[in-house]
Amino acid sequence: MLPNVPQNQRDTEDLDGSDPTHRLERMNKMKKLMTLILALAMVLSLAACGGGKTTLKILETEYAVEDYAICVAKENEELLAKLNEALAALKADGTAQKIVDKYISGVEHDLAFQQDAEGKEELIMATNANFPPYEYYENDQVVGIDAEMAAAIADYLDMKLTIVDTEFGSIIGGVQTGKYDMGMAGMTITEDRLESVNFTDSYATGVQVVIVPEDSPITDLDVLLDPEADYKVGVQQDTTGDIYMSDTAENGGVGEDRVVRYKAGADAVQALITGKVDCVVIDQEPAKNFVETNNK
Repeated sequence: MLPNVPQNQRDTEDLDGSDPTHRLERMNKMKKLMTLILALAMVLSLAACGGGKTTLKILETEYAVEDYAICVAKENEELLAKLNEALAALKADGTAQKIVDKYISGVEHDLAFQQDAEGKEELIMATNANFPPYEYYENDQVVGIDAEMAAAIADYLDMKLTIVDTEFGSIIGGVQTGKYDMGMAGMTITEDRLESVNFTDSYATGVQVVIVPEDSPITDLDVLLDPEADYKVGVQQDTTGDIYMSDTAENGGVGEDRVVRYKAGADAVQALITGKVDCVVIDQEPAKNFVETNNK
């Protein structure tokens, strides 16, 4: 029972929130209103920054074109000769091209490798499985152009292939010391590397390209390589992109102070997406993969 209070006084108490029931209702309404306001603010914020997604593209101008080859220890001339013989045979019978077409053009083949390799002498290959489509993981297995080409080589040599995934920068040192028989990781032949290891004949051609955000002021190589510019370049450490970009402007680079190194190409691309670098220099095929995946 309500106290003996005039009706007009009770109405006033209801309106100014003195009554507990009405006060609770007003608080709930205010919470809902604040929630709507916050949600609207978030939507407007995302719209203002393009939905929070950075769209990437590859500059039309190629930065560099080079050949990929397998590295072996300088004293291991016998293995070098065998690898070159195997590569020549795989090129001649079309196997090498079928492998490349599978990963570059999506044309499947019916070839099978390492079907009866158990118990055979081991061929240890060092790679860095962060470089699709040359080497990457699929269901905990290293696959790609290099992995399949190495398997075909091992079959030709009647050996069992073992792939060791390691950091790119440690591959040559491991080959030098005999820890690995060969290094195969989208590796190009450079004068510096030739001082440490020997290389086989080429089995694929790589093109270095530049990845930038869609609205980047870097519209071509001239803008990027301008000595007066201060654009930060992301690269995978010790790769060809790193070597070329770290060189002086006279030699077509941007210099050490403008290069930011990452252990994997994917890390460099992620840094680009988050604005830590202005572009990424990397091989064309992995670049296509990274851009397509990001832009989905």
